[in-house]
Amino acid sequence: MVACWLVGLEDQPQRSAEICVAEIFGKAVAAGESAAIGMGLHAFRDPSVTEDFEAVRLPIDVADFHTYAVDWTAEKADFLVDGVQVRSCPGPPAYPMQLMIAAFDFPAESDGADDQRVPALIVDYVRGYAR
Repeated sequence: MVACWLVGLEDQPQRSAEICVAEIFGKAVAAGESAAIGMGLHAFRDPSVTEDFEAVRLPIDVADFHTYAVDWTAEKADFLVDGVQVRSCPGPPAYPMQLMIAAFDFPAESDGADDQRVPALIVDYVRGYAR
């Protein structure tokens, strides 16, 4: 799995919600055809944020470069892939967040015949704007 998300700094326990920009599991990819891209809000311990997450299947090859983005205000978070809005969530967190980007491996899901496979995430660029 690869993921890009913003998460609260937790300087106060309730400031812990997440804005998931993109989450892609290998098992959610139809190679060269489409992929289910997870995006949305995770409330965690923030009672002011409503859980609102969905994996949207898009006709893209995730082995190619794509732009995953969130246009985030205090009122809503619009999620975009390659400049096209895919979904929108009202009521995102309205406090400072930190950006996280990671690749995850799940060794327990191995069938033993894939030891040579190593997860990789290649990031071309990261850009942020302030309003």
